[in-house]
Amino acid sequence: MEGTPGIVVTGASGRMGQMLAKLVMESDNLRLVGAVERPGSDWVGRDLGEAMGGPQCGITVTDDPLEAFAKAQGILDFTSPEATVQFAGIAAQARAVHVIGTTGLAPEHLEKISAAARHAVIVRAGNMSLGVNLLVKLTRMVAAALDEDYDIEIVEAHHNRKVDAPSGTALMLGEAAAEGRGVQLDKVRDSGRDGITGARKTGDIGFSAIRGGDIVGEHDVIFAGDGERLVLRHLASDRSLFAKGALKAVLWGQDKKPGEYDMLDVLGLD
Repeated sequence: MEGTPGIVVTGASGRMGQMLAKLVMESDNLRLVGAVERPGSDWVGRDLGEAMGGPQCGITVTDDPLEAFAKAQGILDFTSPEATVQFAGIAAQARAVHVIGTTGLAPEHLEKISAAARHAVIVRAGNMSLGVNLLVKLTRMVAAALDEDYDIEIVEAHHNRKVDAPSGTALMLGEAAAEGRGVQLDKVRDSGRDGITGARKTGDIGFSAIRGGDIVGEHDVIFAGDGERLVLRHLASDRSLFAKGALKAVLWGQDKKPGEYDMLDVLGLD
């Protein structure tokens, strides 16, 4: 395993954090060298393997990202916007590839992440799956082919513990549709319908969010015209596909120049 990229997982106690850590430990191409949790977490100071309910793995969970990142070549980060911005700066100092799956990032967060990408590789995507990234590409193509006579609506469904809406994936799809139409998403986005809203505005891209149960992730992009509808759909049934995509991304980024990349770059779809 010596010579393989060393990986730190942030948000190690979360469902995605635990899945990422498990997959890295099982990987022949990566080695786990650190696990980070927020200050005050009862995981801090414990052996990660033991904290996850298994045998000891020799990795002690820390709340000090600076110390953990110093020995890493890659960071896997599915946490919160504020934490991700902090991690981006530290990862850039360490020249480590920073793979970001965090959603709910606002323009001010993205600005700081872009600044960090001047010094290190950042791979950021609202969704790491092959199928979703193919859907993004198809959405852009269809939006470019169909004019404003076709209304675009994006419907997404997730589990009842998801805290942001629309999902990061839905926003990726909205951006792709807007790019296909040659417009800016923030100028045509409609995601707040309630009450007497009036007729739908031509050219808008609408968003609807469903939350319930244990839905992993479902996304529909609807192109609705008079007399016909075209629906592009992706259904995720196993969240491990997102973690596997993140591992692929951190390996891909090892020999790349500093900059901001996405999964279309990783998968060679751009």
